[in-house]
Amino acid sequence: MRRLRLAVIIFEVLLLLQHLPAQHPRRATADTIESHLGKGYDALKQESYAVAVAQFQAALSIDPHLALRARFPLAVALFESHQAVQARHELDAVRREVGDHPNILYYLGRLDLEQRDFPNAVANLKQAAAQPPFPDTAYYLGFAYLQQSSLTEAEAWLKQAALATPQDARVLYQLAQVYRKEGREADARDALQRSEEIRKHGNRQSELRQECGQKLEQAPREEAHALCNQLYDAQDVANLTALGTIYAQHGDLEAALKPLQRAAELEPESPQNQYNLALLNFQMNHLKEAREPLARALERWPDLFPLNALYGAVLARMEDTPAAYPVLLHAHLLNPQDKTTEDLLFLATLQLGRKSQESGHNAKALQYFSEASKLRPQEASPHEGMADIYVLTQRPSQAASEKRTAERLRKIVPAK
Repeated sequence: MRRLRLAVIIFEVLLLLQHLPAQHPRRATADTIESHLGKGYDALKQESYAVAVAQFQAALSIDPHLALRARFPLAVALFESHQAVQARHELDAVRREVGDHPNILYYLGRLDLEQRDFPNAVANLKQAAAQPPFPDTAYYLGFAYLQQSSLTEAEAWLKQAALATPQDARVLYQLAQVYRKEGREADARDALQRSEEIRKHGNRQSELRQECGQKLEQAPREEAHALCNQLYDAQDVANLTALGTIYAQHGDLEAALKPLQRAAELEPESPQNQYNLALLNFQMNHLKEAREPLARALERWPDLFPLNALYGAVLARMEDTPAAYPVLLHAHLLNPQDKTTEDLLFLATLQLGRKSQESGHNAKALQYFSEASKLRPQEASPHEGMADIYVLTQRPSQAASEKRTAERLRKIVPAK
């Protein structure tokens, strides 16, 4: 569940990016900013913190002014890898650039707690809690107040945390400590009992997820569903997402639809939930249902490779090539190593070249064919297209050169 929680956090961390002006795409190389950012975001989501740190630092070495796009997620990667001094250095730099944003204050408050600087933890987390960036903001603020023996404030914030994160056993455990310090032994025992019940429930849910996967592999689907659907809780996004993901991983797409739809309904502003649902709809060939949430998510999160790649794939399958092309191009810039995106971009570029040629837009066609030839140097088709354009525009020497290249590539038999 930690990976699921971190995936949600990473999407929310990138909330800052929506305020950035749009950037013009550039040709993808191993050293482009977009490539490093895309790899960094993906590594952060996969908990590969050392990789994330290296990628964000590489982006900053190209452009040190990327406070929001690179320095802030770099700080998060450093925080998650327990490099407190370095994380604070980066967060302070971002704070000087953008001011007291709740996301920044949240992480500064978390660092203050780790360093037992409780007054600053309260100050930072209280500011963050005015617009809480993450559900556990109230918990950490309540905990900080408790460490200062500010029991009234600790109780108030921990009660708020219990409403925000009802499945978090830590909240009631800390609330019990508040009650005990206040001399309310009966309330403390009750809070501890409920905390233990939540902890046991969480352990049972983890066991159920494991058993569900095993049943889907070994037992008839009806029997597996009877067990797996015990995970369904219409108000618990984590369990709904886990259940839908398990079903999808085992090829039971119809069964995955209900829990993932419900998770997206509960948190409509979560790009992670919208992506999960869109991916499932794409796999089920429900293209309209996949397209709309992806388009909305990309308005807020333009630099996330998974969103761009999936949206481009949806548009390509819908045969909306003009719309697919810029999305796939941006996805390719973010992650030049992704073969599927490169293949789709090549086909879209080649198709736009042919359509431009048919419409008499020779210069545009030539540009598309040239781009396609760089994406797939081993393919003859782009060179044939360029040869045709050169013939039409009366450039015989260039036409002959491209024809020779196309003929040579046509004779090459790919290795098996």
